[in-house]
Formats: sequence, C-alpha cells, structure tokens
Amino acid sequence: MVRNAQRFHGWIAGVGTSSGTRIVLGHWPRSPFGPFSDVMLERADGQRLLLAPAGRIADFVAAVYRFDRVLAVPVEVDAARRHWQVAAGPLRMRFTTGRRGGLGLLLRCVPAPLAARPAWVALTDISARLMPGVRTRGSAGGGYREWYGVRDLRRITAVEASWEGRDLGPLAPVDPPVRFGFGSAPRTPALVRVVTTVAGPRAPSPPASGRRGL
Repeated sequence: MVRNAQRFHGWIAGVGTSSGTRIVLGHWPRSPFGPFSDVMLERADGQRLLLAPAGRIADFVAAVYRFDRVLAVPVEVDAARRHWQVAAGPLRMRFTTGRRGGLGLLLRCVPAPLAARPAWVALTDISARLMPGVRTRGSAGGGYREWYGVRDLRRITAVEASWEGRDLGPLAPVDPPVRFGFGSAPRTPALVRVVTTVAGPRAPSPPASGRRGL
C-alpha cells in the first residue's frame, strides 16, 4: 500500500510555440480537490510559472513542482472533442488534436486500475525514457513521488496561444524539455489521458470554501 497516495484522473496537454514558450495544461475532472485545471508554463528565458486556482490547489501544485512564480487565477477549459480552449489569467490558448494513432489505440485498452499500478508504470517508464526528458515515475518536490499511468494519446496538430495579448507563435516541439518536475512532456506536442498518483509526506486536503490570493 502506497502511503498517502492520491489519484488524479484527467488529461495533460504539452505544446511548444515558435516564441520558445512551452505550455503544459493539466485538466482534472476527478481529483481529491474536485474538478480543476492548471497550467505550467516555461518561457524561452527559462522562467517557470504556475497558473492555478487560488487556495489549497495552488499551494499543493506549487509544493509538488518547482516554479519561479505562481499566479493564482481562474483556469477555465472548454473541451469539445478535438478542439480545446483555455483561459488562465494572462494566457489564452486554443489547440486541436489529430486522429488517434496506433499507440493511442493500444493505450485505450489499458484499464484504469492497471494503469495506476506502480509495477505497470515502471514497465512503461522503460519505453518512455527513449523520448528525451520523458519519465512516467520519479521523485517530485517536497518529498513527493509520482506515477503517470497513460491511457490514451493524441497528437496536437495546431495551437493558437497568447500571453497578455501577445501572440506566442505557431506550434513547435516542446524543446528544450520543461523543468517543472522530474520529467518533461513529450517533445512532439500531444494530449495524453492519465491516471496520476501522488504520494508524499501528507495527503492533500480538500479546498477551502473561500478563495485567496497567493
């Protein structure tokens, strides 16, 4: 039994832009905090930012990962099949996914309970390491450990993104790898369905009824 293990069911989208900004969206319909979304963004100069709802959600994500700046803002995601829209403070993003490939079809066959098992994640980590910077398990910040159980995969074929109204440019590889935690999103922009397990010194508490800034 993994001590203080918490499960997050949802999607992770990783994209690069021609400006050098790389963006990782986490969209979690099921989590210990209830439904929420967050954005991790790394600029071309290496500055790492977190955009997350205020309160314990932002506190928890900032404790597990490493950032230079945290912005407590509403994060709204509208997912309509292949077309996703994101509004998070100064960030606006729209992206489109392509058809599911052979790997995505295989991953869809993996049941959620199996995908979340540490032994299965350890097995998939062997192949994941063939992609620069990509890991499916490792040590996160604050004494936390994580496992990513992948259940689906689609390539992202187009993105429109802006920061404070300034266009970030067209789709590009996630290169260099982002440095929020122990691993990066794949170099090829992709939308991945995952069961994420986070284990650490304490279990995350449910969010407070009110919201606060950081």
